[in-house]
Amino acid sequence: MNAALYDERGGYYKRSDLKRWGREGDYRTSPERSELFAATFARYFAKLYDELQRPPSWTIVEAGPGRGDFAAGVQRALQDQFLPVYEATHYVVIETNEELKKLAPVKTGIFFSNELLDAFPVHRVIKSGDELWEQYVTLNENEEFVWSKGLLSTPALPEFCREYSVELAEGQIVEINLAIDEWLEVVAAKLKSGFLITVDYGADSHDLYDAVLRPYGTLRAFSRHQFVDDVLAQPGDYDITSSVNWSQVQTVGARWGFSTVEFAQQDRFLIGAGLLDELEHRTAAATSDAEKLSLSTGAREMILPGGMGSSFQLLVQKRGN
Repeated sequence: MNAALYDERGGYYKRSDLKRWGREGDYRTSPERSELFAATFARYFAKLYDELQRPPSWTIVEAGPGRGDFAAGVQRALQDQFLPVYEATHYVVIETNEELKKLAPVKTGIFFSNELLDAFPVHRVIKSGDELWEQYVTLNENEEFVWSKGLLSTPALPEFCREYSVELAEGQIVEINLAIDEWLEVVAAKLKSGFLITVDYGADSHDLYDAVLRPYGTLRAFSRHQFVDDVLAQPGDYDITSSVNWSQVQTVGARWGFSTVEFAQQDRFLIGAGLLDELEHRTAAATSDAEKLSLSTGAREMILPGGMGSSFQLLVQKRGN
């Protein structure tokens, strides 16, 4: 998974010949669907700026910015509606963990990510007999990639199962994302005081590892907005993801001094953060019926029951005073 996504020559996120985002690409994230997403977060960031006692300068770090829609939208909205916040803001985007490790420590600010953790490479663990085994990738006689079974690659895997009370049924497969622990450790080392905001799709441990709901885990691939039948068929050609364990993010975060401020469905959070007020503000400023229609359509996609917003969750954690 790491090679398929991040290999410098053929990895999905490294290739220049692929159209990943938008209607013609493989998927559309919330910032690409509507400008309201970033603008509503700008309102929320302004509120957090007040909670942090309006520092003369602060930093917003966005990890995994994609093509930059969110970063551009937040900064436009802050400049337009919250100028003092905009003038105090240093906005930084980072693409990789290596860039994160090189980042200068942030005294006060926000670390934000949208659909980042689900793309961290995972271990696949399967229960067979009374033992836990790990799934690996190998070649069959036709030189095609296939799954194989072997010994666990690290004692961290059974330790993870014990910590989060993961009891697998016979034949059940689960994904274990140890990279989340590493990510949170580095973020904690960089952020002295402020907020960690994570938007993604997942569930708590109890639901995520339910043998009835997800007997074969959540590993999946996307191409042209459709599920790919075999995630091993053409590595590097499509996005590969797995659902996030929110229990893990909160537990490990607490270990590094982050307390949970809010955990909610994305649609409910956006309404509470002022999406409808932002819709009214932008609709009043719109210069055409087409622009007004685009705004209302984007709002419906993000907050109507069964829409995109109900499939994502948002976790806000705070560190320091």
